[in-house]
Amino acid sequence: MYRPLSVLVVVSTVAAFAAAVTPQADQIPVGWYASHMKPIGYSALDGRGGAFKMSIKRAGDRWYLYVAQLWTPGWTILDVTDPANPTVANFIKGPENTAAVQIDVHDNIMITGLQAAPPSWGGDPKKPHQEGFLIWDVNDPVPPKQLSHWETGAGGTHRNGYPGGRYANLAASLPGFRGLSLAFLDITDPANPQLAGHWWMPGQKVGEEPARTDLVFHGPATMTADGKKAYLGYGDSIVILDTADVAQPKLIGQLRVRPPFDEEIPAHDVTLIPGRNLLFVHAETTDEGDEVGGPTGCNQALSLAGLVDISNETKPKLISMLPVPMPPAGVPYTSFCDRGGRFGPHNTNLLQHNPDVEKQADLIYLSYFTAGLRVFDIKDAHVPKEVGWFLPPTPAKRYGPVPADRLQSSTEDVLVDTRGNIYITDKQWGVFILKYTGNGEPAPTAR
Repeated sequence: MYRPLSVLVVVSTVAAFAAAVTPQADQIPVGWYASHMKPIGYSALDGRGGAFKMSIKRAGDRWYLYVAQLWTPGWTILDVTDPANPTVANFIKGPENTAAVQIDVHDNIMITGLQAAPPSWGGDPKKPHQEGFLIWDVNDPVPPKQLSHWETGAGGTHRNGYPGGRYANLAASLPGFRGLSLAFLDITDPANPQLAGHWWMPGQKVGEEPARTDLVFHGPATMTADGKKAYLGYGDSIVILDTADVAQPKLIGQLRVRPPFDEEIPAHDVTLIPGRNLLFVHAETTDEGDEVGGPTGCNQALSLAGLVDISNETKPKLISMLPVPMPPAGVPYTSFCDRGGRFGPHNTNLLQHNPDVEKQADLIYLSYFTAGLRVFDIKDAHVPKEVGWFLPPTPAKRYGPVPADRLQSSTEDVLVDTRGNIYITDKQWGVFILKYTGNGEPAPTAR
């Protein structure tokens, strides 16, 4: 459903520049641990701790990091031209009681999803919220211009992808379907987007039997450059689709991963490893350890984080698992299970379509909640190795309600730009900017 822009009450823009004052970066918090990694910059996002998904855009000689906020609804734009001196260029206020934490940028288009904020994140189901999908013009990167608001007519959208061109792909809640499913939106005219295609797992459509309520498409789909194939984590499976005709996507191959991986989201998303007939796939650990004084985040089964051989795309097969991270010496716990909050994988450097994002090679960058950022070398696909990590310090201040069992850092997203700068976000911190100092990182393609 397209909603006319004139009736929206969505955002207001707050300028962040002071005319005669040169803004200074925040100090890097102390107490971090690292191996083959060092922090070079930090932003507390003007005191709005709790950052989530990110994207990036180079505009002339300036670099801008777009950061979706968790606890203060809206989006911060960081000028990261000098990664040691990141400064807030703008903050765009988002709709109240709404999770607007998913973001993507390609060329001059930015997309952001909208859905109800969950109660565990402070959402109130009795209060109104917004849903759907926003499209922005970022030709001028600092004050983005909202072009349209497309509504699903149901529960909104989660993580969406826009690889450029005609179609965005959405993890959408649509009328008549259970959970989130894959939708293609034609944004040729970004002021008037149109639903162009839809694919779902059997049992998600109301009336299909057996009814499935355990399937969810987290999103986004990883698309080939020509748009003719999609690779995605979907419910209990890794799925490969023929999308040459987005109006009628066709299943090519599927690998069920639940069981044995018994997570709520056992296949969170997938990364295509170029030229190697490989996918990297990982779960999202969902055990937050929410009960105060209760169990920590290690009550679920082992989380999937491994490599899948797609030499035969009709029969994908799991060939290896990444090693489970271990705490460094000197910390007051012997396992990350004892640290509180979630322990397990969450996000990778996924936005490979973005021209300003480092392209996938032999290193996997994986945010790991309370285990921080982990870096793995997959040159030998059968024996992946951990080669670096960064563990943020324990926060001094609580900004949001989770992790609820104890105040703890929880690394959420990771993005690597073509200069080799690594950005990570955290539930209780802002944005850390890191450099990997080990072997195997691709040479920078931008300066």
